Amino acid sequence: MLFEKPRTQGDVVTVKLTSGEEIIAKFEEETSSGVKVSKPMVLSMNQQGVGMIPYLFTVNPNTSIVFGYNAVAVVATTDEDFGKQYTQATTGIKLV
Repeated sequence: MLFEKPRTQGDVVTVKLTSGEEIIAKFEEETSSGVKVSKPMVLSMNQQGVGMIPYLFTVNPNTSIVFGYNAVAVVATTDEDFGKQYTQATTGIKLV
């Protein structure tokens, strides 16, 4: 049986909402009210394949937000390739 290491601040995580949206973000912490993340991006399909767009257009992208547990279906560590794409999209740093 494989055990996943506990999430730590700064990990790239995927949050699947009960509405069906899939969010990629930097994990900050789990609180009593939900999962706190920063720089959330939503996955969207485009002509080149899967793309990422800001989850909230009218909020400073560096603002932390909390997804309440009633809206969260799943929280998981993001696949390494998507994590690299997310890091490049949010920081401009290209990981090889």
